[in-house]
Amino acid sequence: MFHPLVMEWFRRRFASPTPAQELAWPAISQGKNVLVVAPTGAGKTLAAFAYFLDQLVRQAADNTLTAGVQVVYVSPLKALSNDVQKNLEAPLSEIRALAAELNVAPPEVKTAVRTGDTPMAERQKMAKSAPHVLVTTPESLYILLTSESGRKGLSTVRAVVVDEIHAMLGDKRGAHLALSLARLDKLVAGAGHKRPQRIGLSATVKPVETASRFLVGSQGDLPILVEPPPVRERDLAIITPASELGAVSTHEQWAELYDRVAALAAGVRTTLVFVTTRTLSERVAMHLSERLGKEVVAAHHGSLARERRLSAEQRLKAGELKVVVATASLELGIDIGTVDLVCLIGSPRSIGTALQRVGRSGHAFGATSVGRFFHSPATNLWKVPRWFWPPANAQWIPQPCGPPRSTYWPSKSWQKWRAEKHPRPTFSALFARPHRTPTLPERRLSRW
Repeated sequence: MFHPLVMEWFRRRFASPTPAQELAWPAISQGKNVLVVAPTGAGKTLAAFAYFLDQLVRQAADNTLTAGVQVVYVSPLKALSNDVQKNLEAPLSEIRALAAELNVAPPEVKTAVRTGDTPMAERQKMAKSAPHVLVTTPESLYILLTSESGRKGLSTVRAVVVDEIHAMLGDKRGAHLALSLARLDKLVAGAGHKRPQRIGLSATVKPVETASRFLVGSQGDLPILVEPPPVRERDLAIITPASELGAVSTHEQWAELYDRVAALAAGVRTTLVFVTTRTLSERVAMHLSERLGKEVVAAHHGSLARERRLSAEQRLKAGELKVVVATASLELGIDIGTVDLVCLIGSPRSIGTALQRVGRSGHAFGATSVGRFFHSPATNLWKVPRWFWPPANAQWIPQPCGPPRSTYWPSKSWQKWRAEKHPRPTFSALFARPHRTPTLPERRLSRW
């Protein structure tokens, strides 16, 4: 199925393909749209890229490889784009070294990343000489489609890979990306080429039908669904403070939370802590650094400078950091090395997000994901998925505040309960008063 050079590289690098790769490669080779839904660490990125990488190597061997973007990889995060570009350069370098070892002409396949962090010099270089594989974000793809040099480079695209497709469903970024993909189809068709093949990747997308329709658009046929059976195990638990829960966490409860996270982090190699806001990320990192040391704790969020974010990612992957406190900036499928434990402070607000974040630990095929949920305020316990709750015979049972609600927003039953428990006075009761003729000073005062 693959070029002998690519086959030899894969044989030396991996023992065998994963189930997701075995099912995805034949479907992608048919030239149809494909949606790959597999757990974290199942090799989805290589499942999407291996076939197109093989096609580029074949073109280089036949001297038919021309300048122009052939594969566009769209990721929702800048950190994920940088990570994917590095993971592409590594196999290409190994394939070039293997070609030199076998006395074969090395394939000159170029890759580039285009995000908001890309320096101006690299952008100008990309405009002059377009890469064969372009890694970008939805916003940067839109900008490229509005420029003359960008449209010229994208007119030769053969395939589009949309990674972490679940992160862009149902919001403005998803609608924005759908428009950009439609414009890309029109651009490629206007240049006399076939509509680009679309490959979608996700680990926690539900429902699959919605993601399938989003991937191909309103007029295309539904993609081939590649969904191998899940083989990952999860070790999940909720940790609550020893003191009584209230509507607002006290300083003592926060101190106890920091002590528990620090104790858990001290027992493993690396820990990834997810919080809800960037301010909380800095605060938790400060308190954990006081307990574990400043040199082994770092914060990671979108407001940090590009150098600090890349430094934290590289130090975490190298094993130099023990704890990284992050927002959603490290939530998706970024290769950050070995993470033994994931702690979530604050509600993830959805089961998919919770599974995605917990999946950062044991990021390998067949490994066990370990996650610990820290929810101090009592109101946050309602936002924890019910299948995370402990059994009824457990030592601690969560007690809700007020009547149960099916959704986060108040329902009709909630409004009825509140009206019965806390009735509001009527308009007449508020403003009715005995009739009395105003006095002369009152009439004069009313004129002013």
